[in-house]
Amino acid sequence: MISERVRCISPFFFGVGQSTPRYGGQAVIEGIMIRGQNNVAIAVRAPSGNIVTRVKKINTLFTGKLRSIPIIRGVIALAETLSLGMEALNYSSQVANDEEDTPPGKFSSAIMILISLSIAIGLFFILPLVVSKPFEGLLGSDVVSNVAEGIIRLAVFLIYVTVISLMPDIRRVYMYHGAEHMAVHAQEKGDPLTIQEIRKYPTAHPRCGTAFLLTIMVIAIIVFTLIPREPLWLVVGSRIVLIPLIASLSYEFIRFNSKYETNKFVSKMSVPSLLLQSLTTKIPDDDQIEVAINAMESAIDADRDLE
Repeated sequence: MISERVRCISPFFFGVGQSTPRYGGQAVIEGIMIRGQNNVAIAVRAPSGNIVTRVKKINTLFTGKLRSIPIIRGVIALAETLSLGMEALNYSSQVANDEEDTPPGKFSSAIMILISLSIAIGLFFILPLVVSKPFEGLLGSDVVSNVAEGIIRLAVFLIYVTVISLMPDIRRVYMYHGAEHMAVHAQEKGDPLTIQEIRKYPTAHPRCGTAFLLTIMVIAIIVFTLIPREPLWLVVGSRIVLIPLIASLSYEFIRFNSKYETNKFVSKMSVPSLLLQSLTTKIPDDDQIEVAINAMESAIDADRDLE
């Protein structure tokens, strides 16, 4: 489902390489996934009311030396997000619907990721390109039409986020999203992982996937401004081929913001994404925070077992 797929691109990977381990994750169907240093934990509220948890070691492809190389690490992180995210969504769907845990094969998972990416590219990159065609030739430059395309892309993104936030099922996902952020805040501050302590924190977080997506939209404006509008194959191809580069640059930008988040100037750059998170996060109930605690503790315990 494209609404879940796009929203769940969450930069839970930004903790890699930090002196103090950072955890992060994403909301899934009736649950939360937490990505640790070497393990990923998924906690889901089953129809019975019990919390079902699964912990899995992360593939070394996503934790190896390539993760330290600028730009390349952004591509690795994006691949990890899509891979782990799709697997977590599938698992949470099975638990939430009380189905047997039968993980999809690699081929079917690849097909689901391909379909989700194709829809996202069509909606956020190809559609704005088509809609911006009337602006071509204005002032004798491609800059006007490219900037118009970027503004349209940003508008489509904001409309999309606003519309899906009105759906009851997505609203519950956004409540789990808020619970995940609150638990991450508490973990970063070293507070006890209790409902009372976690309640002190906001549902917004600067390392959220919303910030990542918003940054992609802005950086895309800059990158595509430099691309000519003719020939057609070049302009269309660039909107697809350059996506990994744009995602990597966005990753580096968010990583920089995370590293210097205490700097007043840098913190101000996070304000737009924090404001946008008023749409993509909702205040969770205690049961949802309990799921977040379970996922966080499971990921932390799994990492400690490897030390």
